[in-house]
Amino acid sequence: MVQTLDGQVRSAVQANPDSAALIDAPNRSAFFCGDPQTYTWSQLDAAIDSVATGLQQAGVATGDPVAIQLPNAAELPIVILACTRIGAVATPFPVQHRQHELRYGLDAADARWFITGARPDRTDVLASTQAVCAEFDATMFTIGNETIDGATAVAVSATSGDTKPTAVDAAPDDVATICWTSGTTGVPKGVPRTHAMWLATSNFQVTELGLGADDRILCPFPLVNMGGIGGMLVPWIETGATLVLHHPIDLPVFLGQLASEKITYTVAPPPLLNMLLRNDAMLEGLDLSNIRAITSGSAPLDPWMVEGWHDRGIEIVNAFGSNEGASLLSTASTVPDPAERARYFPFPERAGVEVRLVDSDMGVEITEPGQPGELRFKGVTVFSGYLGSDGAEFDGDGFYRTGDIFERAISIDGRPLLRFIDRAKDIIIRGGMNVSAAEVEALVSTHPDVAECAVVASPDPDLGERVAVFVVPTDSAAPSVADLAEHLRGLDVASYKLPERVETIAVLPRNPVGKVVKAELRDMLAAATAS
Repeated sequence: MVQTLDGQVRSAVQANPDSAALIDAPNRSAFFCGDPQTYTWSQLDAAIDSVATGLQQAGVATGDPVAIQLPNAAELPIVILACTRIGAVATPFPVQHRQHELRYGLDAADARWFITGARPDRTDVLASTQAVCAEFDATMFTIGNETIDGATAVAVSATSGDTKPTAVDAAPDDVATICWTSGTTGVPKGVPRTHAMWLATSNFQVTELGLGADDRILCPFPLVNMGGIGGMLVPWIETGATLVLHHPIDLPVFLGQLASEKITYTVAPPPLLNMLLRNDAMLEGLDLSNIRAITSGSAPLDPWMVEGWHDRGIEIVNAFGSNEGASLLSTASTVPDPAERARYFPFPERAGVEVRLVDSDMGVEITEPGQPGELRFKGVTVFSGYLGSDGAEFDGDGFYRTGDIFERAISIDGRPLLRFIDRAKDIIIRGGMNVSAAEVEALVSTHPDVAECAVVASPDPDLGERVAVFVVPTDSAAPSVADLAEHLRGLDVASYKLPERVETIAVLPRNPVGKVVKAELRDMLAAATAS
C-alpha cells in the first residue's frame, strides 16, 4: 500500500502516464499570470521535479515548513506536491490572507521560505509579501513570469530534465502540511497533518463517493485546507483521475466547465444549488449529462434542493468536515432518501475511526436519540494537535472536541443517524471561509469609537453567513460599516473578515457570569431583518 503523498503521485504516473492529470481554468488570466495549462501525469511528474529541484538548490531541506500563497492555478498543486517530494512541509495560505494573517502564520509555523506569484487582482502582492518576508528573514520565491528584486524565481517545466531532486523517503507519520483554521481564541491555528492522515481521509472519501481513474473532478475549493486538499487533491492523486481547477467562484465559468470538461464530480455551496434549481431557463441550457454527484455542505441542506437534483438524476452528497480530520459524508448509498440525506449523516462506521456524541456538561456519552451533544472524533484521520497547543482540543480519552453540536436520530429504515444542531465554537462561515468572531472582535475593538463589541453571523442566501457587529460606541455615534472596513483594511486584514453589518447597542446582553449572550444578539438581527 502506498503510504505517502509522493508515493501516490508516482503510482498514478506509472499507471496513467499519458492521461490528462491537471487542467487550468479557462479564465486563468483573470487571477494569475500565464496561459491556461494542461498536464498529463508524466508532464505533471516533470513539473513537480522542476520545482522540487529549484527548492532544494535554494536550500530548502527535509522538514522545512514552506509557506505558499497562490491561487487555484496549476502551479499551486504542483508546488504542494513538490514540497512533499523533497520532504518539506507545505504550508499553504488562502489568497485572501494579507500581512495580518501572514505574519502570524510565518511565526507560528517557523516558516522561513515563502512561495508566491504576481496576481492581476492584487498588484501589491509581491511587494506586500516581500515586506513580511523581510520581517522574518524569510527567503521569497516567485512562480510565473513576474518577480521582484531580492526574490528567487522558480521555474515550472513540464519537460523532463537532466537535473532531478534528491529523493527523500518520507515516513507515513511525517508531517506533510500545515493548514490554517479559525478558532475561538482570536488567532488562526496551525493544523499539522501527516501523509497517513491525509491518505486515510482520502481513502474514506474515494470509497464512499465511488471515485475512480475515469472521473473528471472540478475543484472550486482553494487547495489550502481540508475541503481542497482532503476533498479534492488527495483523492485525485489516489485515483489517478483528472483534476480541473476553478478559481474563484465565477458562475458562468464554473457552469461552462461542467459541460466543456465533461465533469463527473464536483462540489458547490448550497445557495448555488438552490439558485440553479429555481432558474429553469438557466438549468435547461446546461449540459449536465456527465455529472454523477455534487457534494455540498457548510450549512444544513434544504430537502427540496436535494430532492430536486435527485429528480434530475444527480446525487447531492451532504458533507461535514474540518481541517482537524473530523468528517461525515451522507451519500445515496448510506442515506438513500434524498430528504433525509439533506438533514442527516450516517453514524460513521470506519475502520480506525471512533466517534462519540458527548454531553459536555456531564462528560458522558450520549447513546439515545433526541439529546444534543458535542461531536468528538479519534483515529487515523484526526490530527495530533494544533501548533503550540496545550492539548485542550482533546478530551481525557484522546477524542478531538469538534465544538459542533449534533444529536442522534434513527433513519426511516432503522439505522443510526446524526443531525447537525449548531456550532458551539464561535465561528462564522462566510462563503466557505471560516471567520473567528473573537479575532474580528479584537480587531474592531481597536477602533477609537468602539467601547466594546460582539460579532455574530448574519444569515445570507448567497454566502450562507455574513459578518455582523454589535457595537457599544464610546460616544453617541457608532462607526459605520464603511468606517470599520476602512479601519481593518488599514490593519491589512483579509477582506472576507470585514464587517458587513453594524448594529449600535447601548449595552451587550450578558449572563450572570458576564459572558455575552450571542443568542440574544442573533434574535435581534432576525427581528430587525424581518421588520
